[in-house]
Amino acid sequence: MENSAMLTAKEAAAYLKINEKMIYTLVAEKKLPATKVTGKWLFSKQLIDQWVLAHTNNIPQPERDQQNDDELLIITGSNDILLERLIFQYNQKYPDQFAAFGNMGSMGGIQTLKSKRCDIATSHLIQEDEQEYNFAFIDLEFDPPPAVVNFCRREQGLLLPPGNPRNIRQIADLAQPGLKIVNRSLGTGTRLLLDRELRKAGVKGETIHGYNDIVGSHLNVGIEILQDKVDAGPAIRPVASLLGLDFLPLRWERYDFLINKERFFVKTVQNFLGLLNEPFFHKTAATIVGYDISTAGQIVYPQETP
Repeated sequence: MENSAMLTAKEAAAYLKINEKMIYTLVAEKKLPATKVTGKWLFSKQLIDQWVLAHTNNIPQPERDQQNDDELLIITGSNDILLERLIFQYNQKYPDQFAAFGNMGSMGGIQTLKSKRCDIATSHLIQEDEQEYNFAFIDLEFDPPPAVVNFCRREQGLLLPPGNPRNIRQIADLAQPGLKIVNRSLGTGTRLLLDRELRKAGVKGETIHGYNDIVGSHLNVGIEILQDKVDAGPAIRPVASLLGLDFLPLRWERYDFLINKERFFVKTVQNFLGLLNEPFFHKTAATIVGYDISTAGQIVYPQETP
């Protein structure tokens, strides 16, 4: 069964090795991602894998003592070049405070925020409708939901060597014989997008050489290509613009900050969000191709369904 298959409730129960009634219980409690089509529940195997990954650690985690560390700002989740520069600027501007980032992927950031071990989680998980980001995953994990503040929009795609020597013009070209890629890990928004695009193109990821070879950041994907180790890899356009690589665009995505409401107005969080209005941030974003910060700092709400 390929990773992108849609499963019935019976097939999902067999895949997870649980009773079919438990599947419906999980759906009713909004704990398992599912889509209703013509009156029947269908389950994306890819999203089930994401769900399992997010719940593999059942060891209770102690909550962070947030009452005693209000000079420390902890950010976890999906990595980003512009975010790294903003964190550097924050530490320069507020030497009596300190911001630290944990690169855990979007799903890891959500789980860390859920257990209250960070102040801000960064995420860009595309939803089944391909129109929205993050909200479906938030609904599965939080009650009440965190505040969602946009950081930027970024262009996602494939990084390619200068000159595109393998003539990769569409996602299906990754299936050509002898081609090797590098990938991002399960739980990252970039991997979720790549798997979705491969499915739409009718390509099984496991058949691509290097599909299971993963690196920890967008920049590492670019370095693998610069070193002639691979022919392509999923990452954001800003890496291509900084490293002088070719780029095959797939889509613009929304990259958000998720913040638990009880932490939203603490000093460190507000100081960090305040940097989104400063000239430094806008000048920096303008020098890197592949960013749109026109909605940076705005609170984002789910789109209303008609």
